Amino acid sequence: MDDVTVEALGKLSEALETVERVRGHLYSVHQLVGMADFSLDAAVSLFMQAGHTETAERIERELIGRNVLPGRWTFQVVEEFDDGYYAEFREIEREARTRLAGGRRHLYEAGLKERRRTHGRPGHESRPGST
Repeated sequence: MDDVTVEALGKLSEALETVERVRGHLYSVHQLVGMADFSLDAAVSLFMQAGHTETAERIERELIGRNVLPGRWTFQVVEEFDDGYYAEFREIEREARTRLAGGRRHLYEAGLKERRRTHGRPGHESRPGST
C-alpha cells in the first residue's frame, strides 16, 4: 500500500479517536448533570429547613428535571450523537479501512513502531512472543 493511503487512513483513525474522546466527554456531561440534578434535592431540603421556601420552590420549579437543551435531557443528547454523527463516522472509517487496508487497523502506527523500535532489543519486539 502506498504511503499516502497509509497516512490518510492514519488521519481518519486519529479523527475517529478524537470523536471517541468527544463521546466520552458527552457521557461525562450526562453523568455530571445527573449528579447535579440529584444534589439539588438536598439543596431544596436544606433551604426549606432554613425557612427559605421561595428559593427552595424556585429550584424545584425551574431546575430539577429541567431539559439541558430544548426538549432534551442529557441521555437524549448522547443517544442522538451515538445514533447519528458517531455511527456514521465509525461506519465510514470501517468501510475505508476494509476497502483500502483489508480491515487492518493502525497501519500508520505499525509503520512508526517498526521504524522507531530497536530491533533485537528486549522490550522492542514487533509483536508479543517475537524477537
